[in-house]
Amino acid sequence: MKRIRCPKCDSYLTFDETRYTEGQTLVFECNECHRQFGIRIGKSKLLNTRKDERRIADEKDLRTNLCEHLSPAASCNTAEESSSVNSQFPISDEQPDCGHLLVIENVFHYKQILPLCLGDNVIGRYVRGSGINTPIETVDPSVDTKHCIINVSRNRHGEFVYTLRDASTDGTGTFVGTTFLSVTDRLRITDGTIITIGATTMILRAAGYVDEETTAEEKKRRR
Repeated sequence: MKRIRCPKCDSYLTFDETRYTEGQTLVFECNECHRQFGIRIGKSKLLNTRKDERRIADEKDLRTNLCEHLSPAASCNTAEESSSVNSQFPISDEQPDCGHLLVIENVFHYKQILPLCLGDNVIGRYVRGSGINTPIETVDPSVDTKHCIINVSRNRHGEFVYTLRDASTDGTGTFVGTTFLSVTDRLRITDGTIITIGATTMILRAAGYVDEETTAEEKKRRR
């Protein structure tokens, strides 16, 4: 079952997404505020938004760095000059596979996959306008809006390194297995690490992880 949020009052509605095909448009009416709204079956708009935000931030950082290294006569003072520099150094929309978090379904939310990016991935309960880059669609009251952070970096061999730290303010904290993280802890985690925030459990899947169940389903469809 799939849960969606009303864009007006943030109430949840549930429907069976397996009855529909990708790309199909559905129209719902909220049971609380009676607002009608449509969705399109497919990839999460929230994920696309995060990807766009990262791309825009990367473009801005690149333009800033280029301007700092150019001479004053060639500085990027106008939109036209900035566009010219950007065209000489195009930025790909493709983001590297940095792994993901698998959020296990429970009474507060459905199963979710949260892609990770290089740098700090701030994880917490989705609240409109919170500004975090890895939100969980949940009504779990014990998950803070900014609960924990996973930093993704590369070592000298080019391998991804995942470091977890707690960022919660509501007192529930962050657990790795049965280990409670203090606010000063920085814990190196690896593929398969189980993380618990509030009543929500997540599993880290490192870059390159292949879901055997999904792969089997894809093979079955191709037959």
